[in-house]
Amino acid sequence: MAFERTYIMLKPDCLKRGLMGEVIGRIEKKGYRIADCKMLNLDEAILREHYAHIADRPFFPEIVAYMTSGPVLAMIVEGENAVKGMRILMGATKFEEATAGTIRGDLAFCTSENIIHGSDSVENAEIEIRRFFGC
Repeated sequence: MAFERTYIMLKPDCLKRGLMGEVIGRIEKKGYRIADCKMLNLDEAILREHYAHIADRPFFPEIVAYMTSGPVLAMIVEGENAVKGMRILMGATKFEEATAGTIRGDLAFCTSENIIHGSDSVENAEIEIRRFFGC
């Protein structure tokens, strides 16, 4: 097993619905440690960087509107195999494919507002941690 850091972001719908404690509890109960966290209000510039792979898609303005609709909670989560483990804990991106027992399977009700973001690789985790935490 490998000790890893990953970037996790609780999205505006998570905060608006009062689910932050529930989600953080699940992360901690799984055995991961929140090494750092902060509330952020995102702007279009950082979203263009973060979502560069889809910034030219026609639905990108909807993502910007959603992700700027309220604050997010940015976190650095640490633990054994944290990247893959958090991806499993989060569940599938498309809420209808997320299984019961996962964060999205239990708490999300649509794909466009799906509660949580997590890095998909160790390399992307380091990039995203630098982007949002500067370290």
